[in-house]
Amino acid sequence: MALTFYWYPKCGTCRKAKKWFEDHSIPVNEIHIVDNPPTREQLEEFYKKSGLELKKFFNTSGQKYRSLGLKDKIKTASDDELLDLLASDGMLVKRPIVTDGDKVTVGFKEEEFKETWL
Repeated sequence: MALTFYWYPKCGTCRKAKKWFEDHSIPVNEIHIVDNPPTREQLEEFYKKSGLELKKFFNTSGQKYRSLGLKDKIKTASDDELLDLLASDGMLVKRPIVTDGDKVTVGFKEEEFKETWL
């Protein structure tokens, strides 16, 4: 079964992840994270299945994150508020997000990809 790969084609990290999947002959269903961002419900599911803190789902190096002043907001916001924020704009979401329906990875770390997707 192909993995679902939420990505932004102009993102260097996303391109590295895509190349990693190609190099390992792993098929992925590509979804442009800005044109078709995950829904709030999907983000909540990814969060629960990933085992990560919700703040790890934010693209902290993005312009949108900085312009909204989220650095301080995410420290005190509830999970519901954070999920609403993430669902409001695909550019706020750290990428790529990869899932097979059971497992979820956020961002690209080669070792984590080897452990999770090989």
